[in-house]
Amino acid sequence: MNRPSFDDIYIDLARNLSKKAHCVIIKVGAVLTKETRIVSLGYNGPPAGTHNCDEEWPGVGCPRDSKGGCSLALHAEANAILYAAKNRITLENATLYVTLSPCLACARMIYTTGIKKVIFLDSYASYKGLKSDEGVDFLRKFGVEVLRYSPE
Repeated sequence: MNRPSFDDIYIDLARNLSKKAHCVIIKVGAVLTKETRIVSLGYNGPPAGTHNCDEEWPGVGCPRDSKGGCSLALHAEANAILYAAKNRITLENATLYVTLSPCLACARMIYTTGIKKVIFLDSYASYKGLKSDEGVDFLRKFGVEVLRYSPE
C-alpha cells in the first residue's frame, strides 16, 4: 500500500484551504504543524468581522493601497500565525506548509515566531514577476529551512 507522506497531506490541505479564500486575485492556503500535528490553519482574506472582498467588491476585489497591494486582506501564513498567537500556541520549531512562498513581510513574521521549516508549492516571485523570492532568501539567510514541495 502506498501511503502519503505528511508533506503530501499538509500541502493537499493547504491547497484545499486556499479554496476558502475570499480574495478575487489569488487564493492561498497555509497549514502550521508541530511534530506532525496541525496547530493552526489560514487562508488569505480580510480580518474576521470585516468585509469579504469577493462579496463586497465582486469581480474586482478590495481597493488597492498606496503601493498597489490589497488594502484589506491578510496573507494566509499571517492569518495562521495570528490565529496561533490569539490562542497562545507557541510556534517555536513549527513547520509551515503554504501554497505560495512567503513574501518578505510574512518571512519576517515566520522567522520571529520561531518557525523552523517552510514548505511551499508555488513561487511568490513568479506570481509577482520579481527577480527572486525575497522572503525565501531572507528565511534561508537566517537559518530557516525552506523547501519547494515536490511529491514523493
